[in-house]
Amino acid sequence: MYYAPIGVNKWSIAVDVPEKEAFANVFAVRNVFIILGLLMAVTFILYYLWMRYNAKQVMEQAVEHAVLTEKLQKAEAADRAKSTFLSNMSHDIRTPMNAIIGFTTLAQANIDNRERTQEYLKKILSSSNHLLSLINDILDMSRIESGKLNIEEKECSISDIFRDMRNIIQTQMHSKQLNFFMDTVDVIDEDIYCDKLHVNQVLLNLLSNAIKFTPAGGTVALTIRQKPRAPKGYGSYEIRVKDTGIGMSPEFMEHIFEPFERERTSTASGIQGTGLGMAIAKNIIDTMGGTIELHSEQGKGTEFIINLDFRLRAEPQKIEVVQALQGLHALVVDDSFSTCDSVTKMLRQIGMRSEWVLHGKEAVLHAKQAYELGDEYHAYIIDWFLPDLSGLEVVRQIRSVVGDSTPIIVVTAYDWTAFEEEARAAGVNAFCNKPIFLSELRDILIAATGNTLSAQQTSAISDPPAPLTGTRLLLTEDNELNREIAMELLTDRGFTVETADDGTVAVEKVKNSTPGYYSLVLMDIQMPKMNGYDATRAIRALDDPGLANIPIVAMTANAFDEDRRQALECGMNAHIAKPIDVEKLLEILTGILKENEGRI
Repeated sequence: MYYAPIGVNKWSIAVDVPEKEAFANVFAVRNVFIILGLLMAVTFILYYLWMRYNAKQVMEQAVEHAVLTEKLQKAEAADRAKSTFLSNMSHDIRTPMNAIIGFTTLAQANIDNRERTQEYLKKILSSSNHLLSLINDILDMSRIESGKLNIEEKECSISDIFRDMRNIIQTQMHSKQLNFFMDTVDVIDEDIYCDKLHVNQVLLNLLSNAIKFTPAGGTVALTIRQKPRAPKGYGSYEIRVKDTGIGMSPEFMEHIFEPFERERTSTASGIQGTGLGMAIAKNIIDTMGGTIELHSEQGKGTEFIINLDFRLRAEPQKIEVVQALQGLHALVVDDSFSTCDSVTKMLRQIGMRSEWVLHGKEAVLHAKQAYELGDEYHAYIIDWFLPDLSGLEVVRQIRSVVGDSTPIIVVTAYDWTAFEEEARAAGVNAFCNKPIFLSELRDILIAATGNTLSAQQTSAISDPPAPLTGTRLLLTEDNELNREIAMELLTDRGFTVETADDGTVAVEKVKNSTPGYYSLVLMDIQMPKMNGYDATRAIRALDDPGLANIPIVAMTANAFDEDRRQALECGMNAHIAKPIDVEKLLEILTGILKENEGRI
């Protein structure tokens, strides 16, 4: 029942409605509210999603903007660095060029003064080598940035690497009046697989910098240590290069491995360089899977620590006990604890009993006590430079106690030929250069104690060098000036030289010769009609095996690794880069001629 007033004399109207009809409207209103609620919920969700998407877009745009800003800043910084680098390089390249041109002019003006002309020529050669190093650094950095740095592992010996480095660096150390120390610590595995060329490049760069930035009277030390717990089949090696030089500022240390960065230009420092060496070294080490650390303090010096894992020779290296030395007593005398520890371990590994002392006076005292107790030393290994007595004086005093029969071996990081005569007169039997490696120490001890040298040493000593005088070479070179230089260098070494100015001419000359007439062909690569690669392939395709198998050596300005590989792939026997390193060329030629002796 529904009723409502009608506004007349308090009258109301009453309506009788069935229950079903009365509640239909209520349900309809409820449904409307439900639908409106759902619509509002959907609207809120859509709004939330839209706002979230919008916020994400804003955030992505902000991140993208930040990344673009950072890239722009880096690009601008790199552009500024390269501009500065090019400005500095313009000066650094012109400096040796000016020296080359200037001293050449002076040499021409003083051609009759032999001594002065020779001095000018030495300076021209030095400036030329410096200019070449600048160019090589620039090319190496360019290849690294383009991702073309290739590591080629070959079997080699760590001892050979460090001996070569010692021979290369000794003269510079001596001329700069620096103290130079090389040590090994716990190096057991000497035979490894590595890219010897690039390892040498890294070490030479670090040592050259140490020499440059260490004043006269300072110290440079190179140490290699084999670490335990290496991956199976590998050896872990730590190489330290430490100097007492001028050091680096903390600000520069943060950027030292970046290309085109130098703390000071050569104009300001008086020290020449590209500022690329450390970036190149870092990239080489990274490519090899190693690490490099830097510790430096201004005025106190710098230390670089390199860690590298090298694959070991497939057959594990055996530490052979030498029966002739078994149980013999030895004394090691060196002011370096690490050297004493390392050498005594080596001696124990080959079967000797060993002791060590840090001072010369202690060594003399030990020698007297051992002699009096009847337990004499059968070998003395003495450093040439000791803090209290010189190595020479220690040798003399020990000789006065033990006589002349006991072997005394002097070890030194320097060229011992300068004092060899005086040392032998004092009683020294043999010399051993630092860093000391087990294989070298074993052979020296065997020889010093009167036993037979190893078969490998005997072979190396008895093999005569390959004859060069009269050996006929075919020099293929299209550049007249380069041809003239190469002819002079080769004829001065005893070779007979014939020339060809193009690959086509070289092929014809070989084709029309008899086997053995030419012992070897020196082949340029870039030539106008037929390049060296095609000329080599044409020679290798000749019907006569005696002509087709003639040794061919690339002698070219194409000096990259891929150039060397391409030369070998097309059939050449070796590759040497211009400008010609005469000693290296002679070494390669001698090796090839010796190998092919009697085959042609």
